[in-house]
Amino acid sequence: MAAAIEVAQVSKAFRIPHEQRTYFKEYFVHPLRRTTYERNEALKDVTFSVEAGEFFGVIGSNGSGKSTLLRILAGIYVPDSGHVHVNGLLSPFIELGVGFNMELNARDNIRINGTLAGLTKREIAEKLDEILAFSELERFVDQKLKNYSSGMLVRLAYSIAIQIPFDVLLLDEVLAVGDDAFQEKCFATFDQFKDDGKTVVFVSHALELIERFCDRCLLVQGGVAHALGSPHEVASLYRGSIVVG
Repeated sequence: MAAAIEVAQVSKAFRIPHEQRTYFKEYFVHPLRRTTYERNEALKDVTFSVEAGEFFGVIGSNGSGKSTLLRILAGIYVPDSGHVHVNGLLSPFIELGVGFNMELNARDNIRINGTLAGLTKREIAEKLDEILAFSELERFVDQKLKNYSSGMLVRLAYSIAIQIPFDVLLLDEVLAVGDDAFQEKCFATFDQFKDDGKTVVFVSHALELIERFCDRCLLVQGGVAHALGSPHEVASLYRGSIVVG
């Protein structure tokens, strides 16, 4: 069976400006002043694969390259070198509010997201009640999203993500914004994903969740794939690096 995700020698760098001119008039006062840039290597020659039906964890400190990796998997970023291949339908749940029109209400946003995912009007209508019921936002379905709290946006986004057919689901730390009761509701869906043979890539700082749900785990540090193995072993290695570092 082919791997669900294959990542081969992927590297990604960004240019960080050293000087930031805040005011427009500064461009006139110092018109010849040049902004210098520093090269930040977010990912360096990262290689790994995720098997179909695997619950795969990614951990690492802030700025380690986890989010960059997830955005590359989602197709938001293009790697500078190397290649990524994802087999099957992909559903990314990685950035709060991405794909939403904040000037429209929840009902319209569900329709738009469903349409973009390839669902028919009938399929969207059938799933609308399920999405609202899971998110517990029935009372607010006609309210514009710009008036939603971050927790409400998480509820809606996750509820849409799991109702749209997918083979591979990308989950970022954004899930942590939800309240405890809703998080537990989400964790119950994790078990269902396992039963259904879905492939999930789960990025989290919560090591206990990584150990609870994941089959394998990747530790990313300084843009490098530092370790890959059982969740307990990799989480223990990461805990040790925090103490030492």
